[in-house]
Amino acid sequence: MQAPIEKPEQNLPLWVADQLKKWIYTGELSPGERLNEAALALRMGTSRGPVREAIRTLSGQGLVTAVVNRGVFVRQFSLREMLETYELRAMMFGFGAEHAHEHLSESDKQQFELLLKNMDEACEQEDGTRYYELNLLFHQLIMRLSGNQRAQAAYDEYVKELHLFRRKYFNAPGNMRRSNIEHRQIYEAIVKGANSKARAVAEKHVLEGRQRLMRSIDG
Repeated sequence: MQAPIEKPEQNLPLWVADQLKKWIYTGELSPGERLNEAALALRMGTSRGPVREAIRTLSGQGLVTAVVNRGVFVRQFSLREMLETYELRAMMFGFGAEHAHEHLSESDKQQFELLLKNMDEACEQEDGTRYYELNLLFHQLIMRLSGNQRAQAAYDEYVKELHLFRRKYFNAPGNMRRSNIEHRQIYEAIVKGANSKARAVAEKHVLEGRQRLMRSIDG
């Protein structure tokens, strides 16, 4: 383990969760690796309490998995599981985009435009971490506007399962830019009330993302 790193005085569990998330995304904590609370607390210069709370947060996000009598491990996900989950995610996101116009408000439009603007900035700065988090918010907004809580919950589960695969390829500036062009196409279709088109471009966006990911894995 490296020397302790600087930490904030408040919101320690949130800070610890963010640190762990970064290490998982970058591979410093690899799939299948057991999370040692004592070692992580020493690494971060905290007690074990904030680490334990942070691990619970990551478990809720699908990044780590608890195994009875064994501990908590960074989640492992097979290639086949990933491909199957992408198919389901594409259908669910298409459903969300198709129905989003029905519940769209001026406030929602402003939020969409701000997210798109901030993602453009993240592309320019080649900030994959920021882009990825904003991307999640964009998709969450569309699913909320679907008006279907069960669809939203199911989609959220698919997103959690795909975190470990998806996060890595967002570091490529070309992938981020292409992704945000597709986001704008989805948003424009939603605003116009072109529901069938919104569904089509939303499904295509998810499946194109899968192709970008596969190219990254093959490379």
